[in-house]
Amino acid sequence: MKQSGIKHKDRTDDIRRTLINLPRSSKAILTALADVFGFAACAIITFWLLDTEISLFEFELIASLAAVFAGITCVWLLGLYRSVIRYVGLDLLLSAARISLGASIGGGVATAFLFPELNAVKWGIVYFSLALIYVTTSRYVANLFLLYNQSGDRENVLVYGAGSAGAQLVVSLRSSVEFNPVAIIDDDQRLIGKRVKGLEVYGPENVEMVIDRFNVDRVLLAMPGASRRRRRQVLELLSQYPVHVQTIPSIGDLVSGKARVDDISDVDVEDLLGRDAVPPNQKLLEASIRGKSVMVTGAGGSIGSELCRQILALHPKRLIILDMSEAQLYHISRELSGRQKMAGTATEVVPLLGSVHHETRMREIINNFGVKTIYHAAAYKHVPIVEHNLFEGIHNNIFGTLHTVRAAMDCNIETFVLISTDKAVNPTNVMGATKRIAEMILQACDRKSSKTKFCMVRFGNVLESSGSVVPLFREQIRAGGPVTVTHRDIIRYFMTIPEAAQLVIQASALAKGGEVFVLDMGKPVKIDDLARRMINLMGLTVRDAEHPDGDIAIEYIGLRPAEKLYEELLIGSNVKGTDHPRIMTADEDSLPTEVLNSFLDQLKIASANLDYVSARRILIEAVKEYQPPNGIEDLVCRQANLGNSRMEPDTVVDFPKKPA
Repeated sequence: MKQSGIKHKDRTDDIRRTLINLPRSSKAILTALADVFGFAACAIITFWLLDTEISLFEFELIASLAAVFAGITCVWLLGLYRSVIRYVGLDLLLSAARISLGASIGGGVATAFLFPELNAVKWGIVYFSLALIYVTTSRYVANLFLLYNQSGDRENVLVYGAGSAGAQLVVSLRSSVEFNPVAIIDDDQRLIGKRVKGLEVYGPENVEMVIDRFNVDRVLLAMPGASRRRRRQVLELLSQYPVHVQTIPSIGDLVSGKARVDDISDVDVEDLLGRDAVPPNQKLLEASIRGKSVMVTGAGGSIGSELCRQILALHPKRLIILDMSEAQLYHISRELSGRQKMAGTATEVVPLLGSVHHETRMREIINNFGVKTIYHAAAYKHVPIVEHNLFEGIHNNIFGTLHTVRAAMDCNIETFVLISTDKAVNPTNVMGATKRIAEMILQACDRKSSKTKFCMVRFGNVLESSGSVVPLFREQIRAGGPVTVTHRDIIRYFMTIPEAAQLVIQASALAKGGEVFVLDMGKPVKIDDLARRMINLMGLTVRDAEHPDGDIAIEYIGLRPAEKLYEELLIGSNVKGTDHPRIMTADEDSLPTEVLNSFLDQLKIASANLDYVSARRILIEAVKEYQPPNGIEDLVCRQANLGNSRMEPDTVVDFPKKPA
């Protein structure tokens, strides 16, 4: 019996596939033939319902043919034979009403001439009703029949959100060949238990039951207008289950026409880790930018490129984008030019290849383009890479900053902003130590300069940056794992790139000179938890001792050289608020100018001589908080040590510290 049912289903599927694959002209002919019988049946039933005693069958036939002809003509004129029945929507009802009206008028006129004793108006009304039922029902039945073709192959989908976006999404999904919507989840208690587009609405507490009952593989978030906080709560709920969570575009993209409701994409990790942004202070945003020449160094990087985007929108007179990577400069230059054309702004975008090492070049750029504000984002920030390339980290992060600062002072620019990092606080690695010295350079120069305001903005990791774990985890999950986590207890602060750039710009307007601005990074995130959530939200399970049949393993590879378990944002506890709720200022110690200059001179000599041991010693002496747990990790130094027993880069030397 079961085998017979399977064969019947196979034959039915063969018929569906045959119908779908027919040429468009053949489909139109078949539909027209069906309409001939359908409209004729409606006419005959109309005569029968009116209980006419007329026996002149040929006259009834003529009237019926008139109705059929009028109906077919209306269907053709309205283009319904060109419609794809699998994708018909609510517009069918309006078309069906017009077709039925045309057919009833045609049949009613014929009836009035052939049967004057009948009430032609009454006949037309009855026929209109029957024809309307026929046209809509036949199309929707055909729609369901053809779409059912893939019902066994389609993925069961749960829609989260019963609003207008959710309703539109359900309609779109029913027309797809990939997804089969089975239920809706919504927080609104008034909707729970009701039906939207034929699907029952459940509350969030029923998520697990719905997933199990309907064998749900995927959840689509239809919450385009929800706050990031609410979306994060929903994602935290869904991350407990092995379902692939995806989302529709934001309300802004939907309204602007950049996206449609059925444009489905993977969940943005910003929704999982981000927070609702504080509305920016427009005066702070524009203070250092509007009508001025602004330069961004490291303009092709994650933070630098976002700074450029936001600065361009604030209408500077000129935006100078500087990067030593030709490829990155090309990409950000093209993007900014496209944005400029779309917005119709008069800002001059100046793409320049160059290195912040070259002080003369920097001075020439600042002078010739009348730069008033500099956002110095050029730096090497990847901890292991800088640890393995000691002198390049020193050259770029310390001397690159020094040369750019000197050029800025010589040209009397108004504001200089250093993009710093939380790794400069109590550093355990070369990158953090070099960035702390860069901060001290600005502090010293601010004491010396009366015309240029120098400030630093310090924050933690930014989501989706080139060195972030987020894109790495996503790539590893898509490749089938394992996902590599350095330590079970490691935590990090995260902020979205747009929010970080926006706060940096506002902090620069708050500067009076010499401040270390610290951004409120929110709550720290445990990286192990982040990895597990990302695995679950992509519809997979974690493979471990308790779940040996899981999809993706998490591999703990140990802390990288000089990596910290916990990041800090303040050296001390002396922190004060500002006019912005997420920007704080810290008064921190710095080296006297003459002491700092002495260390810089020593570093220059050590760099020129490629003296790794001396360079490391100077960093430790200059930054009293720098406590490296490892030896010298520079790869060239380690390679040289293979043939030179006098160099011991793996040994941590207890160099004398400068008095506090």
